[in-house]
Formats: sequence, C-alpha cells, structure tokens
Amino acid sequence: MEVLTAETSRFSDMRSNVLAGLTSAFALVPECIAFALVAQLNPLMGLYGAFFICTIAALFGGRPGMISGAAGSMAVVIVALVVQHGVQYLLATVLLGGALMILFGLLRLGKLIRMVPHPVMLGFVNGLAIIIAMAQLEHFKETTSAGAAWLHGDALWLMCGLVALTMCIVYLLPRLTKAVPPALVAIVGVGVFAQLLHLPARTLGDMAHIAGGLPTFAIPSVPFNVETLSIVFPYAVLMSVVGLLETLLTLNLTDELTETRGQPNRECIALGAANVVSGLFGAMGGCAMIGQTMINLSSGGRSRLSGVTSGVMILLFILFFSPLIERIPLAALVGVMFVVAQQTFAWGSLRALNKVPRNDALVIVAVTTITVFTDLAIAVLCGVVIAALNFAWQHAGEIRSDRKDEAGARTYVPHGTLFFASSAQFQSLFDPLNDPQHVTIDCSHLRFADHSAIAAVEAINERYEKAGKHLTLTNLSARCQRMLQRARVGLALDC
Repeated sequence: MEVLTAETSRFSDMRSNVLAGLTSAFALVPECIAFALVAQLNPLMGLYGAFFICTIAALFGGRPGMISGAAGSMAVVIVALVVQHGVQYLLATVLLGGALMILFGLLRLGKLIRMVPHPVMLGFVNGLAIIIAMAQLEHFKETTSAGAAWLHGDALWLMCGLVALTMCIVYLLPRLTKAVPPALVAIVGVGVFAQLLHLPARTLGDMAHIAGGLPTFAIPSVPFNVETLSIVFPYAVLMSVVGLLETLLTLNLTDELTETRGQPNRECIALGAANVVSGLFGAMGGCAMIGQTMINLSSGGRSRLSGVTSGVMILLFILFFSPLIERIPLAALVGVMFVVAQQTFAWGSLRALNKVPRNDALVIVAVTTITVFTDLAIAVLCGVVIAALNFAWQHAGEIRSDRKDEAGARTYVPHGTLFFASSAQFQSLFDPLNDPQHVTIDCSHLRFADHSAIAAVEAINERYEKAGKHLTLTNLSARCQRMLQRARVGLALDC
C-alpha cells in the first residue's frame, strides 16, 4: 500500500511538473518573439535561444523550478550592437558573455547576491511586475500606415473581453479544481472558444510565423582579432552583468517562495554554458525570466522536469505544432501575463512603506522607479549604494566612549565599529590637551573595519605625542592586532 502511494505521488508530481512546463512554454513564445523583435532579430532566434537556455539551465543549473529564456532586459542591451554591427557580432557577444558568466560562477562570486538587501529585492520584484504589465499594453495596439495606434471599436472590446475571460478563468478555476494549472486551461480554453465562434481575434501568428527546422551549428563569422574584441567586449560585460543580476535575484525570490535553497554559483555556470551553446547555434542570449518562473511555480512546477519540458516544448512548437500555436489568441496570453504581474508585485511592500525606516522605503521606491525607467543593473546598483550609505551613516553615529579616571591616568572605553564613516566621530571622543600624562584606550568593545580605522588611531596617537603624553592600546582582538602590525603602526600595545 505504501509503495502504491509513493508511486501515485511520484506520478502526480511528474504530471504537475509537465503541465507546469507546458504552461510556461505557452507564455515563453510571445515574450521571446517580442524581445527578438525589440533587438531587431529574426523571431526564431529568440525561440531557439529559449529552447537552449531553458533546457540547459533546467538540466544543470542550481535552481530547479526556475524558467530561463531570451529575456527582454538583455534584448535592450544588445539592440545597439545589432544595428551598428549586425547579427554575427551579436552571436560573438553571446559567446563571450556566456564565458564571462561561467567565469563568474567558477570564481564562486554568486554568493555576492547575499549582499543585496531585502528592500532592493522588493523594488526589483515590483519594478519587473510593472514592466511585465506595461509590456502587455503593446498588444492593445495595431500597426497602421501612420505607425502604431491603439485598438478601437469592436477590436478593442473583443481584446478586452477575451483578456477579462482569461483572467477570470485563472482566478476562479482553483476554487473548483487544482488538478490542472489554471493558466493552461485559460490559454487552451480561450483559444478553443475563439476558434469555435470564429472570433476575429488577433493571434500569435499575427506577431510572427514560428515554423522552422532544427537549429544549425555555426561559429560566428567575425574576424577574431583585437578590433572585434574591442567591439563585443563592452556589450558582453553588460549582457553578462544584467543576465546574472536578473537570474540571481529571481533565484533568491524562488528560494523564498519554495522555502528551499538554490546554488547560485552552479546556476551561473549553467547559464553561461547555455548562452555559449545558444550563440554557437545562432540564437539569442538570455537569463532567468521572473514572469515565466512565477507561472511555472504557481502551476506546480518545482523540479527540473518542468524547465526541461518548457524548453523542449518550444522546439516542438517550432518543428511540428506551429500551425496550432499560431492560432492562440494574444488576448489569452496577455490575460495570463496580467495575472502574473499582479501576483509578482509585492503588495505588502506598499503597506510596509509607513512601517519600515524611511531609508528602506526610499530604497524600495527608488529601485522600483529606476527599474521601470532605465534598467535592472542600474536599479540594483543604486539600491545597494543607497542601502550601504544608510548603513554606514547609522553605524557612524553609534560610536561612543565611556571614561575611567585614576591618579594621573585616564582610560577610554570606546564602543562600536571604527571605519571610514565613524573615524571623525571617534577622534572627537578624545581630548589630548586636557587629558592626563598617561592615556589608555581599552579596545574590548571596539572593532577595526578598514584602513581608515588605522589612520584614525594613528592620528589620535600623533595628537597625544604632540601634547607630550603617552597613549596605550589594550585588549585588542587578534584581528585588530594583525591589522595594526601589518600597517606597522608605532603604537604602544598592551594585549
């Protein structure tokens, strides 16, 4: 009986992951096509990239359940390169960017993501949720001789009606059954509904035709010289930084949602390898995609099987099922992505703005705004800098000192961390002109953090020497002793 229960549970998990992967694949197709068009590339390059990156990252990466593909953040980075130098230079950039990602993982730098504060994570999630929602608004436009224009009349009402129907299915179906992913039912159901009623809804085929063959291996046809390296290297660095940031932040979010722990360094290596393979087969580069990852997780995808299914289904769509896939109404996919945006946004962060410290609230708002109007890398960098400056400012003001007086001697007992921001406050604690001849600094509760701490102690010693008085440091920790000895500071130490 127990064996039967275990087999039933295993089959149920496999079914959940396969269905979740299929749902994520449906959501990947329009996103990858749109991002390829943004980068002024053939849409198949985006779909082939999704196949390689999603499959390889799922098989060998450090975060099961995460979905990767040709991401918009990287498409924006490379569009200038494609316009100025062409597709072959893009493929060379994808190769070099993948190699940099592998190097990043081999150097075990993935753990640096732990330096990203929680308010930055909230801003990242909120910003991407807004971007996901705003990207869907493009599907409410049509191309005319005068350019892109908003839908109007019956076309607009039909689009809005099908989007609303899709969202209702996604929200209401879980109340009836959880046997199948609601997003999958919504996409297939709305597609069948539109076909049976012969509704003139815009379909995926209106974006691009996705039929194609197997990708072919080819080394980028660019001259392998210093001039080429000077062209592609800056783009490769930017692409790898953006890709790694989005991937590692999505990994952190997935860890929180699944209450498990991923392996960031392994994910970096797998993502880099996936980009190298993608570049060698003439496809776009990519990284983790938070929207598709949220779809996968909410649909029950937790294992590597869901990611592999998603990647393989992309290839099957291209090879065999393109006539069916191209009939899917865009409204169904837009409705699903609107739900994803709503579920991705950290609504609790809005309620917390009045409860958390003002500086943390500033970080959340700043990262969200910068993510929407510039790009992820700048937003995260700004958020980390703001958080670091706030941390330094707070700790700089916390340094203080107690004082003990004896016959002809005085002992200072400073408390706190001595570093670049607190060195001025530290020096103001002492009074060399009015202190006795013998002064002791008891360092039991003082920690030296950087070279500025050593410089501050040297400056205090010089002031006492000029006043003709003797300064001694006592109860230094082993680390502080090593710092002073390495810097060859001429101080009297009583350890």
